[in-house]
Amino acid sequence: MEDGEGDLNIMKQIKKTDNQIVFSSDISITLANSIRRYFNNIPILAIDELEISKNESPLYDETIAHRVGLVPLKAGKGKVSDKIELNVKRQGVVYSGDFTGGPEPVSGKVPLTTLDKGQEIKFKATLTKGKGIDHSKFSPGIMFYRNLVSLTVDKEFYDEIRRVCPDHEIKEKGQKIVIKDDMAKEIADVCEGIANKAGKKAEIEESEELVVTIESFGQMKTKDIFLEAINVLRSDLKDISKSAKKI
Repeated sequence: MEDGEGDLNIMKQIKKTDNQIVFSSDISITLANSIRRYFNNIPILAIDELEISKNESPLYDETIAHRVGLVPLKAGKGKVSDKIELNVKRQGVVYSGDFTGGPEPVSGKVPLTTLDKGQEIKFKATLTKGKGIDHSKFSPGIMFYRNLVSLTVDKEFYDEIRRVCPDHEIKEKGQKIVIKDDMAKEIADVCEGIANKAGKKAEIEESEELVVTIESFGQMKTKDIFLEAINVLRSDLKDISKSAKKI
């Protein structure tokens, strides 16, 4: 990662946006999978209950409650005691951006329901903290990974592969070319398909190094989700270690 990113310096950053980080690392699959699972062990703030005083929309109260509960909130800017309200009386779509009070939704463009002329919807929402293992509304994001691979194909495919994969490094090796699939977008199948279409085979070498992608749903920053998952995992492992010593 970039300098100044603390514990992530041991990893090579491939891509970074507001809600996604892609990096390569020689982290083991076992550890990567454990961290991935612990994304759903991070406490996250979400809407828990609705007190609906008026609902003249075409959707049942239960449907409204389900939709509202799944709206991600900016977790760092709220607390359980906060209240969110909605009071809309206008024709058209009702969005998450119509919420008042409490932490803001990550996106104000989440559609909740529609109203005809003269119709109204009004409710108050209470918040709670929970974990994704209990309900998906508490999930802060996802993590997935793949093995980094290198492909070796005949040199005759250089121009076509360069056209399809302009950002990938291509090295010449005699009458062959080697493509290292270490970018955010996987292209191994594409390059193999180019060779297979011409009746040739691509040699694929799989590395133990992983290309890891982390995506945030917006409640927390992507890097913070990754680091917090590691912290929670480390804490649980310490508890297990203490229990094991008592056996």
